Amino acid sequence: MIGLYVLPLYYQFLFQTSVEHQNIYILAIESSCDDTSAAVLYNDKTLSNIVATQKIHEEYGGVVPELASRAHQQNIVPVVHQALAKANIDKKQLSAIAFTRGPGLMGSLLVGTSFAKSLALGLSIPLIEVNHMQAHILAHFIKEEGTTPPQFPFLAMTISGGHTQIVLVRSYFEMEILGETLDDAVGEAFDKSAKLLGLPYPGGPLVDANARKGNPLAFPFPRPKVAGLNFSFSGLKTSILYFIQKQTAKNPDFVSEHMEDICASIQYTIIGILMDKLKKAVQQTGIQQIAIGGGVSANSGIRKALQEAEQTLGWTTYLPKFEYCTDNAAMIGIVGYLKYKEEKFSDQAITAKARYILG
Repeated sequence: MIGLYVLPLYYQFLFQTSVEHQNIYILAIESSCDDTSAAVLYNDKTLSNIVATQKIHEEYGGVVPELASRAHQQNIVPVVHQALAKANIDKKQLSAIAFTRGPGLMGSLLVGTSFAKSLALGLSIPLIEVNHMQAHILAHFIKEEGTTPPQFPFLAMTISGGHTQIVLVRSYFEMEILGETLDDAVGEAFDKSAKLLGLPYPGGPLVDANARKGNPLAFPFPRPKVAGLNFSFSGLKTSILYFIQKQTAKNPDFVSEHMEDICASIQYTIIGILMDKLKKAVQQTGIQQIAIGGGVSANSGIRKALQEAEQTLGWTTYLPKFEYCTDNAAMIGIVGYLKYKEEKFSDQAITAKARYILG
C-alpha cells in the first residue's frame, strides 16, 4: 500500500506520460469566502466555471463566516456535478484536483480542502494546493480567444475585499510583494463607504454604477500619505463618515440628493490612491507591464484609468475578463495546470491556511 506521505513521488511516476502529451483535465475548487465554485480546465482552457453565490449575507450587510461554511457544504456537491456536466467529462477522466488552500475564511476553506482531498484520494489522482492571491494574478494565463498574457517580469495589483497588494511577478511561481495595505483592503473601503450611504451589500458595484453618472470632482476627499508602496484606507473611510455626518446635519436629504456625485468623488479618490502607488512602482522597477486581479478589478473606473495609462504613460495593461475578476475556480484551475506540468503535488497531510502569504 502506498503511504499518504509518499503519494507525490508516486504521482510523478504515474502521470509523466499525460504531462508530456498535454492531455490534462483539472477539476478546480474555490471556497475561500462566500462563493462556492468549481471549474474544469483542459490544459489551459476553461471548459466550465460554475459559481454559486450565497445571497444570505445580504441581509447582514457582510459575510457571516459560520453561514458561509454551512452554505459551502450545501453547494459543493451540486456545483462540482454541474462543472463536470458542462465540461462533458466523467470524473474518471480527471488528471488532478486543484483547490484553494488559503488565504480566506477558515470554515469555508476547510469545506473545499476536505472535499478536494477526499475526491483526489478516491480517484487516486494528484492533489494540488493553490494560493488564492496567486490565482488572481495567474488568471491572465487562462487561454482565451483574443487575449494575450503578460510577459515576465510584470507588476500585478491585486485588489479585492480582503487584499490590496502590488506584486512583482518574475515567473509563475516567483512573486514578491512590493507593497500592501496596512489596514483595510480597497474592496472593504468601497463596501463600507456604500454602507455609510445606505446602499445594500455588496455595495462596491453600486458605488461604481452611481459614479458613472456623477461628478468625480464634486467633493474632494483626502488621500492618505503612506510611505513606500503600501496603502491605507481606514483614514479615508473616517473622512467620508465625518463628511456625511456633517452634511446630513445640515440637510437630511443630502445623500439621496447627491448620491451620484458622492459616489463619483469616493471612487475618484480611491482610484487616485491606487494609481499613485502603481506609478511609483513603475518608477522604482522600470517595469511597464501592469496586470490587475481580484474583485475590484471589475470596477469601471480603475479599468478606464489603466487603459488611459497605456496612452499617456506608455504602459501595457492587462485586464481580466469579468468572470475571472471575482472569486472563481477557473483561476484556481490554471494554477493547478501550471503546477501539474511541474509536478508540484501535495499530499493528504495538507491543511487549509486562513493566512497564507503570497510568495
